[in-house]
Amino acid sequence: MIELEGVPELIDPVMVAAFEGWNDAGDAASGAVAHLDREWKGEVFAALDAEDYYDFQVNRPTVWLDNGVRKITWPTTRLSVVRIGGAKPRDLVLVRGIEPSMRWRSFCNELLGFAHELGVEMVVVLGALLGDTPHTRPVPVSGVTSDADLARTMDLEETKYEGPTGIVGVLQEACTHAGVPAVSLWAAVPHYVSQPPNPKATLALLNRLEDLIDIRIPLGELPEDARAWQLGVDQLAAEDSEVAEYVQTLEEARDTADLPEASGDAIAREFERYLRRRDPSAEPGDGSYLRDTSSGLTLPPKRKQDPPAEEPPPATPPSATPPDEDDTPPEA
Repeated sequence: MIELEGVPELIDPVMVAAFEGWNDAGDAASGAVAHLDREWKGEVFAALDAEDYYDFQVNRPTVWLDNGVRKITWPTTRLSVVRIGGAKPRDLVLVRGIEPSMRWRSFCNELLGFAHELGVEMVVVLGALLGDTPHTRPVPVSGVTSDADLARTMDLEETKYEGPTGIVGVLQEACTHAGVPAVSLWAAVPHYVSQPPNPKATLALLNRLEDLIDIRIPLGELPEDARAWQLGVDQLAAEDSEVAEYVQTLEEARDTADLPEASGDAIAREFERYLRRRDPSAEPGDGSYLRDTSSGLTLPPKRKQDPPAEEPPPATPPSATPPDEDDTPPEA
């Protein structure tokens, strides 16, 4: 039985989760949750038992010195709570960890046990995939759900994906079967520059999260980091004419596909975000209230553009090189 002593009663809580590994191209998703935890000074109140879910030969513990005393940090998944201040305060339960090596159903059930005890109203799982998208354009972020009503009321896609899945897909389905509203937000990372970090993709996920749950997220230095990242990739691409030509091809395809989005809903969302950031009443509080506990470019082989999937799969696991033409991409 899960007991959460010392955790106060939460206000309209939403659980936001991200997992390092297969579903985290460019560390964009885990970087987004880390940013929320850092900006709102979250404090860990619970951690899953690493022995139950991780293969330590795959995810090794680390040794560090604390005043000359050797200590070990075990790979696991940790939960923290942050409060968003302003005229309409609410709480976020942040889940940040590593994709488990085993016992995925028990892993998801344990997280859902925390969600139930904390009164979580919705679960948002962040993911990032490798895709045919140019680094010079806005990062595409897809919002998908298995709940038809949620898809309709929140303007999301109802996923119809079939194929291999990661912990993001498994947790979303576990939420659906448990009757907990769940959404997955996927950022597409250029597969020719997949090395982490990718602050531009992290920023895109946070912007989409703002729109989804109607909050204002302090971005700190993230916008400047995103601009610096893009300028760095621009310089690397300019040094290789073949890469520059490939990027131009992706730009043309993207601009053609996004032409209808140049007006309407896309502009409305951006304007709403602008107004939200100007609203003094939306300033975040001090956050903490819980006290108890160098990129290279890889030019892929030329191939046809694949149509986007509802729950979009990465072209490769984030740490791998782009696939050959005959490879079948796994699902994120």
